[in-house]
Amino acid sequence: MMFSGIFTPNKTAIRNVAILGLAVLLYANYSDMTGHHWFSIDTKKMLFFDTFGLLGNGIAFASTLLFVLLSGRDMEKVGVNLAEYFALLFFVLCGVTLVTTFNTLLMLFLGIEIISIPLYILTGSDKRNLKSNEASLKYFLMGSFSTGLMLLGIAFLYGASTTGTFFIDDLWTARTALGQPAGVTPLFMAGILLLLVSIGFKVSAAPFHFWTPDVYDGAPTVFTSFMATIVKVSIFIGFARLFDEAFGDTQTHWQLFVAIITAATLFVGNITAVFQQSVKRMLAYSSIAQAGFMLLALLALNGIAKEGLILYAAAYSLATIGIFAVLIRMKDYTFDGFNGLAGRQPVLAATCTIFLLSLAGIPLTAGFFAKYYMLAAVVSTGHYLWLVIFAVLCAAVSVYYYFRVIQAMYFKEGDGAPDTEPSLGFKGLLVILAGLVILLGVYPQGLLDQLSRIIYIW
Repeated sequence: MMFSGIFTPNKTAIRNVAILGLAVLLYANYSDMTGHHWFSIDTKKMLFFDTFGLLGNGIAFASTLLFVLLSGRDMEKVGVNLAEYFALLFFVLCGVTLVTTFNTLLMLFLGIEIISIPLYILTGSDKRNLKSNEASLKYFLMGSFSTGLMLLGIAFLYGASTTGTFFIDDLWTARTALGQPAGVTPLFMAGILLLLVSIGFKVSAAPFHFWTPDVYDGAPTVFTSFMATIVKVSIFIGFARLFDEAFGDTQTHWQLFVAIITAATLFVGNITAVFQQSVKRMLAYSSIAQAGFMLLALLALNGIAKEGLILYAAAYSLATIGIFAVLIRMKDYTFDGFNGLAGRQPVLAATCTIFLLSLAGIPLTAGFFAKYYMLAAVVSTGHYLWLVIFAVLCAAVSVYYYFRVIQAMYFKEGDGAPDTEPSLGFKGLLVILAGLVILLGVYPQGLLDQLSRIIYIW
């Protein structure tokens, strides 16, 4: 991908190389899921490919492919280094595959860093925009701080292990291997809490979310779309695996902390989104609120939670990529900028409405069942029913600010219109994306049945 920029200045050719590469990745991942492996590599058990991780990879690859098809041309407007931008996206996907399939804390750390460093660069890629430069610096500083906390947490967990191991399936057994009491030691608990704080920074959970609105608002909109979707859901899938396989036996010791963070994230994300005047900034706070719902899977850590997290990853990614694809083309990012869009661009308005309804969790869209699974996972534990009720109330609040955009498009007069006339292909892709959102809302089992495949590959 990097060298394609040397061999050809043709931006269409560069974009086609990226599309071809993503298609190959998606097919190779599907082949792994069906038991046909292209390569046999000894990873020394540092990577562990199961259905959950491979399905997470598939959602990331498919979402990135749709993102490039919809918004790839808009990356040309950011700067002249188009091939490098695509290369950085592929580097991020490399980190994603490590985060979803790691079997040792070292691979988790490498995956998080391979995701983060390209994102710092992409955030500041619009060098002419001071907001982009500020966002990049803020993201780098906060990201570095959270990485330090993660490293400290990993060191504590290593120290708490009697045999000294980084492998997640050995962390609990190794700690008790030499007859050490089975109770949770302060060192072990400190490591878990530091990792929990680190994930809070990475997925913008409250009260570690302060960087998110400024970074999402300052970064080029086309890259904000990628950061808010593929990156966020992949990190959630990785940390769900970590807490399930390494800390599942100690769930009662850290569950309350996750519940408090979840409630704070839902409250802060939804309430602050209500007062935003920019749709882009509203979507930034909305992503915080959506992170709150995904944290419910981390709280429950049962079969329903894993199914729900996969469905939420697909539903949230598809809807957010779609709404950002429309937003990128608007002249004005405020709510007033969408006034009267339905009269001028009915296809854009209709598809945008479907995406917003899905984010709000309205029935017959993918977001409804995604939220349902998250709530059902917590209900099935028999605890924290207050959090379920609170999440439902917060979801009701989210309907208000999502419907503000729909109201502007259909019920207000104005000159809301894209910068340029959208192509027929762009409208067709939006319709396909909206169709996928509805299909997942009507028939979610089509995706969830893939989790029943029994695949374990070292």
